[in-house]
Amino acid sequence: MYNLHYRTAHPHFKQVLNTLFANAPTDAAAKANTGEWIPRVDIKEESDRFVILADIPGIDPNDIEVNMDKGVLSIKGTRAADASVDGEKFTRVERVRGSFQRQFALPDTANAEGITAVGKFGVLEISIPKNPQSAPRRISISH
Repeated sequence: MYNLHYRTAHPHFKQVLNTLFANAPTDAAAKANTGEWIPRVDIKEESDRFVILADIPGIDPNDIEVNMDKGVLSIKGTRAADASVDGEKFTRVERVRGSFQRQFALPDTANAEGITAVGKFGVLEISIPKNPQSAPRRISISH
């Protein structure tokens, strides 16, 4: 007959795992290191339009592309890296740079032909007008 003994994982192993994950980069830091990032947006619906407000600080509005294709609105752009002085070392780099892309499926009520975009003070405002809604009506049935 065998005697079974249960024991917990070695305390040193647990300490190594805790140290490893404690130093893992955050999601934002990981995106910053790969050069890809996602601008934050607010979306609101008004009576006659939808509005998307995207935070894009440090990007020239001429370097942003806004496209509409098959009911999907796309925003693309790139935030270039700052020119650094030779031999300059940073002790911390938190500002993200590189390319970004966001896509939004628009409802059937959106008027794709009337979309406008304005970029100023680091915010891109995209205005998407709504199609006029027809009033409900009764259809007569002929016999």
